Amino acid sequence: MTGFPTDLLAGERYAVCGLGRNGAAVVSALLNMGAEVQAWDDNAPSLPPHERLTLAPLTDLSCMTALVLSPGIPHILPKPHLVAELARAQNVQILSDAELLYRNVRKAGSKARFAAITGTNGKSTTTALLAHLLQSAGVPCVAGGNLGTASLALPLLADTGVYVIEMSSYMLERLDQFHAATACLLNITPDHLDRHGDMDGYAAAKAHVFDNMTSEDLAAIGEDDLWCLTIAEKISSRGIPVTTLAPDAVPSFDGPALPGRHNRQNVAAAWAMAKHLGLSDAAIHDGLASFPGLEHRLQKVAERDGVAFINDSKATNAEAASKALGSYDRVMWIAGGTAKAGGIEMLVPWFDRIAHAFLIGRDASVLAATLQANDVPYTMCDTLDRAVPAAFDAALTGGVKTVLLSPACASFDQFRSFEDRGSHFLQICDNIVKSGHSGEMLKAEQEG
Repeated sequence: MTGFPTDLLAGERYAVCGLGRNGAAVVSALLNMGAEVQAWDDNAPSLPPHERLTLAPLTDLSCMTALVLSPGIPHILPKPHLVAELARAQNVQILSDAELLYRNVRKAGSKARFAAITGTNGKSTTTALLAHLLQSAGVPCVAGGNLGTASLALPLLADTGVYVIEMSSYMLERLDQFHAATACLLNITPDHLDRHGDMDGYAAAKAHVFDNMTSEDLAAIGEDDLWCLTIAEKISSRGIPVTTLAPDAVPSFDGPALPGRHNRQNVAAAWAMAKHLGLSDAAIHDGLASFPGLEHRLQKVAERDGVAFINDSKATNAEAASKALGSYDRVMWIAGGTAKAGGIEMLVPWFDRIAHAFLIGRDASVLAATLQANDVPYTMCDTLDRAVPAAFDAALTGGVKTVLLSPACASFDQFRSFEDRGSHFLQICDNIVKSGHSGEMLKAEQEG
């Protein structure tokens, strides 16, 4: 892998709106490829000076090759950003950086293939798993997009390389020429409806991952919801080979980092895609056995006195938390934060797995009301510092083997991110394991 040619985009001019992690990476990559860039962020932009970079409000896009909007900035719903309206008025394409990566890889002369992963839940694990399988088998591979490195910040791969790109619905609705050699759609459940209008709009955005695919490619699509099954029929009718993901048909493997049926679906997706990209079943099996898992996703972070502490902080909605609850027979459940629409009503079928719930964060009372209505015992703890020791003590007393942080809520009421929340959980667990104290004694120290 190498850097892109420094004159690849010489003479081209791009507008970049939004200079967070993604936008700043896009600006840097475009400049490194020789483009001129005008960039702006409504929140006081700050980037290193460059002779081809102009930091100024985007009031005229008529000379631009394209506009790159950061994923979180709407271009249609719920209300288009003013710069997006200007782009449409001046007939300038609005693109995601994944689209620009694809175009620039081809412009640089590389035939490297693209594997795209989307779905409401499971994207990150499947992306990391597929990349791990390819790398373990010696295939040149880089991963990024919605996970980790921004798409356009990835290096140039040779013809034998594979780009594994996690794609959000926000990225997918701004594709144009992007062509995946293999793409998967894991599942579709309600999410981002303010951005897409309704479930039809959300599903249509997800289906863009299959745009431009041919009979030589492979689509891997979940079979657990009607939205996915409908899309699978449409894709198949276009002559694109489709494999539906049957978690219960996955060959056995020794992968302790991937518990639960939902992870068997992730394995099924990665397996099908890896095989299409040329890996043997033996190579895939070996790669699965060495996969370490992802942080904050059903990650076992500690164990003491036979009780395992599981960090699933990435579960920021009830759908994701249902996968966690379904992976264990009996848990002490730590949940709460900023609740999503619908709260935890959809988790009722898994409530019999909860020995006791320990609630934290802004909307703890919202979760408590649902638990109380379904006779699930709970304790209002407010913070993780109180909840984890309390859950550990209850686990010891009740003979429960798992303390599970799977909040079913966003983290921003008390933490910077779900990663921050998960890291704090890990720190508390580490203190419990190393202190030699019981959980109750540690809680008393923290409160006193």
